[in-house]
Amino acid sequence: MARVAQESPAVPGSASSGAVVTVDHLRKTYAEGIGVQDVSFSVGRGEIFGIIGPNGAGKTTTVECISGMRTPQSGVIRVLGLDPQTDRATIRERVGVQLQESQLQPFVKVGEILDLFASFYRCPADPAELTDALGLAAKRGAYFRRLSGGQKQRLSIALALIGNPQLAILDELTTGLDPQARRDTWELIEHVRDRGVTVILVTHYMDEAERLCDRVLLIDHGTVAALDTPAGLAQRAGGGTHLRFVPSIPLADRVLTVLPEVSEIAREGGRIRVTGTGDVVTAVIRALEAAGVQARDIQVESATLDDAYVRLTHHREEAVRP
Repeated sequence: MARVAQESPAVPGSASSGAVVTVDHLRKTYAEGIGVQDVSFSVGRGEIFGIIGPNGAGKTTTVECISGMRTPQSGVIRVLGLDPQTDRATIRERVGVQLQESQLQPFVKVGEILDLFASFYRCPADPAELTDALGLAAKRGAYFRRLSGGQKQRLSIALALIGNPQLAILDELTTGLDPQARRDTWELIEHVRDRGVTVILVTHYMDEAERLCDRVLLIDHGTVAALDTPAGLAQRAGGGTHLRFVPSIPLADRVLTVLPEVSEIAREGGRIRVTGTGDVVTAVIRALEAAGVQARDIQVESATLDDAYVRLTHHREEAVRP
């Protein structure tokens, strides 16, 4: 089984700055199987905390248990120091939720929807100020059915924020949006955090998690596969940095394999592919210069969160096969 990447210490905005959410040994089962089993993590104040994983891995189950919408079989959850099951009314005042498949009546106007939701809270945000901040001011009189996909997602964010929450849970917010609408939504999520709201973001887009999240939790087969910063996951599980070049003269592998930064060398026709960690590029260039070799047609690729995701989930899939 693949080794689980460990959480990096002293991450800006990490749980060390004060936990808004703590989840300890969460387990939730269904008739058709286990949703999540033994999931533990914490979310720090001011974070954008990402939850990623394959379909059916338990992402939505996890956030539904955090919000109090589902009751776990076992485990302890605390949200702002409260129990989502016994303190549901208070949790609803302090936590805004946008679920993956939430639907609204097609012939209700945007302003009416916001005013209705504002009436559910004792100290709601100003609907007019919220629509202005989220770029919906011109759509207050428009019917929900007339909104574009991006505008519907803006409205979803507005509804998650209408109660002036301290925590916002956003589940698959950009699914189905075109590239420009996705990027606009990313800016809105950053704006939400800038308003002082801690964000839990469930997504299956790795570029989205890499752009937005301070830390990322990878759930696979109902358990925690990894927890780290996007860069930390990419570095640890995604294979480090890849350097490709064509040597000016024949080069023996040992010139580079002796370098502590180099973890792997492969030959691709006339090209050499070096994989390593740390400042592997500088170490390789210096070693080549010392050996009288020039590196031509150099290409450098850094590992991404997408690399880490594929590698970790693939290894775990191999581990559970009979």
